[in-house]
Formats: sequence, structure tokens, C-alpha cells
Amino acid sequence: MQSTAHTLDRQNISDQVANAIREMIVDGALPAGSRINEVHLARDLGVSRTPLREAIAGLVRESTLVAVPRVGAFVKPLSLEEFDQISIREILDPEALRLSGLPSHEQIDRLERLNARMRAARDPDTVIALDDEWHLLLVENCPNKVLLGLIQDFMRRTRRYELALMRERQQVEVATDTHAEIIDALRRADLKTAAKILKRNLQTGREPIRRWLIERE
Repeated sequence: MQSTAHTLDRQNISDQVANAIREMIVDGALPAGSRINEVHLARDLGVSRTPLREAIAGLVRESTLVAVPRVGAFVKPLSLEEFDQISIREILDPEALRLSGLPSHEQIDRLERLNARMRAARDPDTVIALDDEWHLLLVENCPNKVLLGLIQDFMRRTRRYELALMRERQQVEVATDTHAEIIDALRRADLKTAAKILKRNLQTGREPIRRWLIERE
């Protein structure tokens, strides 16, 4: 029987491998439409085939890769259709915030510090990582763990779109002003207004990516 510790260790490796593959896709090292060569990829990443296959299976589930029976997995191209289908966080996040209730003063202070770090950041990877961290901190008190899981899933699925846009355009767009509005509403104990601004924040962040995808297609 496999130990729990060993299972957790292997899962952690699989997550790291999945993140590495996402980065290779965004960087162009694994171009859209290309077939995943498990032998070469395992060698390049320095891992065995087992965690690699688990990572590939996870990336297929989140639609970053497409599996073709008896052929293999392929990198799924970026598309406006897919992006529109996965852009539902403007519905999920405000509901999670509503269920979370008003955050503590300490949590609001942490949101403010994170937002300041975002404002100072210039690297696209850092900006997106901090933005994801900020949004997860905002709703961390949500009692509905399934909802939180959905938010994290769609966060991962949209990340390659965000990174691809920022790296191609060589500019980093941040939503720190809107974040500051949300923080201000929370300090006033106005949860309803904070949720409304959060929805606008997510809608506004979606539009530059949609325009870019339309231009590409």
C-alpha cells in the first residue's frame, strides 16, 4: 500500500511539472498544435514518466492540452471561443466574497500590502502571481470550498492567456486602482459595494485579452 506522504510528494512534483509545462507553452518552447513528446520532456525537466503523465492528465482536464486517443497530447491553441467560455470569474468571485463576509482588519492590511507590491512590480509573471494571490486572499474566508476550487481552476486556465498577452505586448497592465477601491469599501464595511467593484475589476481585466485575441484571429 502506498504511503500518504509518498502520494503527497508525488502530487507536489506533478504540480511543479504542470507549472513548468504551462511556462514552456507561454514561452513558445511548446508551440500551439505541437505534440508532447513524453521521453524528451521527461529528460528536459529531469523527472520520471509517472509525474509527467499525471501533469499532462491535469493539463488535459483544464484544456491547456488536448488528448488524441492512441496518438498523444497536443498543445491547445489560444482562442477567443475558449477564453469566453472560461471567463466566468466575474460571477464566481463576487459570490465567494459575499459568502466570505467582511474580512478582518489584519486581512485588509495584507490586501493593501499585496496591492502595493503589485503596483511596484514590472515583470509580467510577478504581476500575475501577485494578482492571483490578492484575489485568493480576498475570498479566503469563503466557506464554500467547491466554489474556491472553481475559482482556482479558472484562474489557472486563464493564466496562459494573461501571460501571453503581457509578454507579446511588452507591457504590464495592473488593476491596483480598482483593488484600492475594493479595499476602501471593505474598510467602510460595505460588502455589497466591494462585490460590485470586484465584478467590474474582473470584467475590465478580461477586455484587453479579448481585443488581442480578436486581432490574432
